[in-house]
Amino acid sequence: MIPAKSSLREELLGRLRAELDQLERAHQSALEGATHEEAKPENSKDTRALEQSYLARGQAMRVADARRAVADVAVMSVDPAAGAPRVAVGALVTTSEDDEERLVFVAPHGGGSVLAGGRVHVVTPQSPLGRALLGRSEGDECELTLAGRERIVAIVAIA
Repeated sequence: MIPAKSSLREELLGRLRAELDQLERAHQSALEGATHEEAKPENSKDTRALEQSYLARGQAMRVADARRAVADVAVMSVDPAAGAPRVAVGALVTTSEDDEERLVFVAPHGGGSVLAGGRVHVVTPQSPLGRALLGRSEGDECELTLAGRERIVAIVAIA
């Protein structure tokens, strides 16, 4: 049975939110480290506080990216497109390669995640497979190169 796209989106959202929570805690810890009493320089060559502030800045950027990912996936449409379906963000695609079928969920973030108990793989439009699939229809074949290997992936179904 093919899982519902809305449940896949919710599962992916849960993972992205958990990652955001972890990143926010790491950022808070880095901020505290940068302003902690022990981070104050003991001499002109002591750069602990500066290093902690760089770390906090990097963590802040990762938090902003994670927030954007959560927001993008939360508003991602999973409704089927009108007319002949084409692969777009929010599509659940059944692919076939070397007589092996695989379910692929195209999402704006979360590439590499495996959902629905290992049955569905998330790809993003930025990934080689995601780029190859976008805009294609059922019955189309996509040629792509991954890890130096030519691959031909057929689109069996689009939901």
